[in-house]
Amino acid sequence: MRILGINAVFHDPAAALVVDGEIVAAAEEERFTRRKHGKQAVPFSAWEQPAQAAAWCLAQAGLAPEDVDAVGYSYDPALVEPGLPGHDPSGEELRTEYAERAPKFLAAALPGLHPGVVRFVRHHVAHAASAALAAPFGDCAVLVADGRGESTSALAGEYRDGRLKELAAQRLPDSLGLLYEDLTEHLGFARSSDEYKVMALASYGTPEYRDRLRAKVRATGDGGFRAAGVNLAEFAPRRAAADDITRRHADLAASVQTVLEEVLLDLVRWLHERTGHRDLALAGGIALNCVANTRLHAEGPFERIWVQPAAGDAGTALGAALQLAADAGERGAPMGDAGLGRGWRDDELEDVLRRAKLPYERPADLAGTVAEALANDEVVAWFQGRAEFGPRALGHRSLLAHPGRAVNLERLNDVKGREQFRPVAPMVRTERASEIFGRGPLPSPYMLFVHDVAPEWRDRIPAVTHVDGTARVQTVDDRENPELARMLAGFERLTGVPVVINTSLNTAGRPMVDSPRDALECFGSAPIDLLALGPFVLRRAARIGAAAPEEKEVP
Repeated sequence: MRILGINAVFHDPAAALVVDGEIVAAAEEERFTRRKHGKQAVPFSAWEQPAQAAAWCLAQAGLAPEDVDAVGYSYDPALVEPGLPGHDPSGEELRTEYAERAPKFLAAALPGLHPGVVRFVRHHVAHAASAALAAPFGDCAVLVADGRGESTSALAGEYRDGRLKELAAQRLPDSLGLLYEDLTEHLGFARSSDEYKVMALASYGTPEYRDRLRAKVRATGDGGFRAAGVNLAEFAPRRAAADDITRRHADLAASVQTVLEEVLLDLVRWLHERTGHRDLALAGGIALNCVANTRLHAEGPFERIWVQPAAGDAGTALGAALQLAADAGERGAPMGDAGLGRGWRDDELEDVLRRAKLPYERPADLAGTVAEALANDEVVAWFQGRAEFGPRALGHRSLLAHPGRAVNLERLNDVKGREQFRPVAPMVRTERASEIFGRGPLPSPYMLFVHDVAPEWRDRIPAVTHVDGTARVQTVDDRENPELARMLAGFERLTGVPVVINTSLNTAGRPMVDSPRDALECFGSAPIDLLALGPFVLRRAARIGAAAPEEKEVP
């Protein structure tokens, strides 16, 4: 079957395509529209259909809309309970009506698509399928936790032979995700967008308010929890975006983070007792909390944990498609790589450069050229292969730098225009990872866990060592990403350091770079020294008119 998956209700509109059970393509609409999280100033505009992402997914497979056998829409309006606490009273009726009309909206956005092929998939089931049906193991337990679905905020269950058995679901208004969203907004950050900033800030505080929070936020022993009714103002004053961050704000972040981890540990212990599985798959926005994921790995009962790289709502597009495929008896290979988005051939990239009339070169050894630039303390934009699906830059659309100079953390945060308390991440070849990083699971290809940096390495890679001595590691496999692995090996030969800084290729408030044009715009506007665009290299010196002798001027 040719199944298109769609997410278009809360935020992060996205599309995915699954053919005969195999994942073909997946992309977020923001990569096309350049509107981060699909949000605009107009109320309810986050509910846009991912028309461009869907059209691209179909084109990637050479399909027309009329070729689609089914569309999985990751929200079922029939399951909404009007008036249930936790719903947005001003928008819930409109949201439900919007979802009910989604088949017609999709047919209008994709001429030729028949509205009758659209099937609603429960939001948390789509999350669960995105993890369990894409994981590198078969039967497993699955836990989903986020802000909210139709009328629930979490799901716990297991998959056997592609079939979900639901064991628990948490009804609203209790929601770990909404609590974390409330905290994000209370601390002066953007709700449903900046939760990762809170996770970073928590490392600067101590859980002073943990015991008081436990009275309101706790597991209930039956696969559920309580998390409603927390008055965050009791612990720290509400912060405006322009205000200074105080110690109380950091302590509140640390306290909520700690209690969240404790509840999740209780939930996975309950789930393990009920299922007996050795493996756990995670999805939902809470699964992007890599600090919590590491604690589940270190202290929880499951031997292996796999987190969907697009664990947020974008991933429900993939999950909805995978669930419909599984319902039809189609199971493909596990998700082997997050590079499911757009990519360009070398000749297409060169045509872009020629039309832009920019000086460039095609070095015989791209990896060596980039390694040398990094060893010389240059900031490198790395644009290679298909774009990542999900919020993490994994060596397809990345900013790279030398980790051995502490000042490079501040430098990169300045390049990206973001807060200085935000960490950057290390990438390392899989074979070298265990020497430098501990506690978290290895390999860790999706940057979804934190790892302790070995004490003897903290002074050697200070730019990627967070204030608490941890780092959010991405491991690079020599076979799966040979060019990136060669670059890392070359950098180690030049510097003795097997680690390179990796952060997303974007600037504040902008989606991650996706197309060659996006890359050139970012390179032209930010203090980036070198752009590796496929096999081609553009240098900052040439960009400002001081072309190196080996570079060629393009007519």
